[in-house]
Parts: sequence; C-alpha cells; structure tokens
Amino acid sequence: MKTLKTALLAGLAGIALTGALAGAAQAQISDNVVKIAVLDDMTGIYADLAGRGSVVAAQMAVEDFGGTVKGAPVQVVFADHQNKADIAASVSRQWIDREQVDVIVDVGNSAAALAVQEVTRETGRVHLNSTAGTTELTNEKCSPTGVHWTYDTYALANGAGRALTQQGNRKWFFITADYTFGRSLETNTANAVKKAGGEVLGTVRAPVATPDFSSFLLQAQSSGAQVVALANAGGDFVNAVKQANEFGLTQGGQKMVGMLVFLTDIDSLGLDVTKGMIITTGWYWDTDDRTREFARRFGQRHEGKMPTMAQAGVYSAVLNYLKAIDSTGTDKGLTVVDRLKSVPIEDMFARNGKVRADGRMVHDMHLVEVKSPAESKGRWDYYKILSTIPGDDAFLPLSESKCPLVKG
Repeated sequence: MKTLKTALLAGLAGIALTGALAGAAQAQISDNVVKIAVLDDMTGIYADLAGRGSVVAAQMAVEDFGGTVKGAPVQVVFADHQNKADIAASVSRQWIDREQVDVIVDVGNSAAALAVQEVTRETGRVHLNSTAGTTELTNEKCSPTGVHWTYDTYALANGAGRALTQQGNRKWFFITADYTFGRSLETNTANAVKKAGGEVLGTVRAPVATPDFSSFLLQAQSSGAQVVALANAGGDFVNAVKQANEFGLTQGGQKMVGMLVFLTDIDSLGLDVTKGMIITTGWYWDTDDRTREFARRFGQRHEGKMPTMAQAGVYSAVLNYLKAIDSTGTDKGLTVVDRLKSVPIEDMFARNGKVRADGRMVHDMHLVEVKSPAESKGRWDYYKILSTIPGDDAFLPLSESKCPLVKG
C-alpha cells in the first residue's frame, strides 16, 4: 500500500510539473492568443491589388501553419485605413492597447505605413509590410520590429528604370503621386535613369485618387520625353493609362511606363493597352509549380483572381512570422524579428531571401514584359519573365543605408 501511495504521489507530482511547464511555455504567448491584424485600403484605389485579397492570404498562411502556434490559437482581424495616416495610427493604437494585437500586416500606402511603424516601434509590436513602397521604412525610419517584405521603390527603379534607359530611352518625364510613396519612387527612378546615362526633362505632382490626369498628360506630351513614367499605383495608374490612351499619347511615339504595376492593373486595363510594358515585380504567380499551386488555392478563395505580389508577400510574411514564434516560443516583437533576421527565407514567394539588419527582406526580383493578346493563353497569363535580378543587386546596399540599426 505504501509503495502504491508513493507511486501515486510521484505521478501527481509529475502531472503538476508537466502542467506547470506547459503553463510557463503558454505564458510566453501574450494573452494565450497570437493576433494578426491586416490593415489596408479595403475600398479605395489600392483595394484590388491588396485589400480583401491580403486578408485571404493571411488567413491561408495561418491555416497552412495549422491554426495554432505553441498551443495558442492564431486569429486574423482586419480594418480599412482609408489611405489616411492618422486613421492608420489610431486603429493601430486601439488594436494594440485594447485588443492585444501582436503584429500588423500589409499596410498599403506609404504614409499610413510610416505612421504604423512608429506605433509598433513605440509598443514593441511587429510590423510586416508588404504593399507600401517607400524605402524610408528600412532607411531613415527603420525600426527594430519592422520588416519590409515584398518590394520597395529602390528595387522597382533599379529594374525597369535602368533597363529602359539602357535600351536607349534616355529622356524621361514623371507624373508622380503627391505623397511619400510617389516622391520616393520618382527620386529612386530618376537616380537610376541618370546613372544609366539618361536625363529627366520634367515632373508634375498629381493628387492621390485624382479623377482627371488631362493637364498632367498634356505637360508630359509637350515635354519631348521618350518615356512618360507613372510614379503612382493602383487606381491612379489605371486611370492615367486609360486617359493617356484616349489622348493618343503612345501613338505619338512616347512610351508610357508604370514604375509600380500589379497584375490586377493589367487585368483592369487589358493587354491591348498594356502590351509591351516593361515592369519590375517581386513575384509572379505563373513562375513555377510552387507559385501556381498557391495561386490556384488563392483563386478558389478570392473570386477566381490570381494573387498579386503584394498578396503573395502577405502570405509569406505571416507564415515566416509564425515559424519564428514556433522557434523562439514567444510572440515578443523584438525576439521574433531577431529570429527572422537569423534564418534564410525560402518559400513559394521568396528566392534566396534574407531579412537584413535594417529590416529589408532581400529576395530575387523579376524584370517582366506584358504579353500581347496573341501571346496570352487566357486571363491572368500576362507576363513574360525577361530576367531575374538577384536580391543583393535589386535592393539598396547596406553600405548606402541611413538606418541607425545598421550604423550601430
């Protein structure tokens, strides 16, 4: 009897110890839940290229990971920042202060993204940005808990800007979205053009979501430029190209170039209008079997649409974030981001990926040409990959960085 009693007590002690250890491990996950928040333009000019599709991508990443991490459930919430930095900052603070959000994802619109990065820096939460373009996120305004995942204006300019100038298109004119992203894209592209032997003849700044580009297009048309570069995105890019086509701008011999173009933009405009455009992209759904498999599943969830590079980037960022929590046993922001910086990123999105000290996720980019209607096999078959740009060549070198994390 004494032996049985001793054994029972030992067993109970073992159960108690196991429970305590499990509780200790669970306690490393704040509030016993990992909460992922997608903050984006859900109804405006960037809704099609990111928006609800980015929410779908985040949900797919959580499901593919298994729905839990270290025994804690993973939740996805989302909101619309309406392309306003003050709303983005306010929603972020409410999410973190009241709803214990651990990571804010996507945040298209560079002004909104910079506002969110400031909030997450102050609170120690993670910011995984896929859709904003400004290099400030990993340069002057870099954060120890911020990671810029998919592309930036330097990589876009370094691809198409340099390639087109080297082909003999040396005279450029810019129509630029008048906020952080547009100015950053214009600056980086102009630098790439000049380094390749080109010149900038002029530039005009257009308000975001402007319905009428006629005055800007007339200035571009009369400039004598070979290339009219659109340093804008989403609905602004689509409207500018449609109106340029109505003006007969390209029929006069000028080349219309989008410096940030998404698959959904080409789908909206059609191949008759966009054929032959040279574009830099961070990802294309029809690259290989892994990209096609993800795109097929995404399309089943999102009205038959193929994912843009922004939406694919959200999936990759969320999946690798969960892997980092699983490896470290905690959702503490700085620990998780330090883990992301210590391991290679290789999945259906990233080739030769790595997160640098400045928070830039470096990966291979692609220079593509938009197919003609005759070349396309159907809807979403829009790109020919001309070349792959190695990540270290595509993105701003660390030697030129102004990020305090690098200089430290």
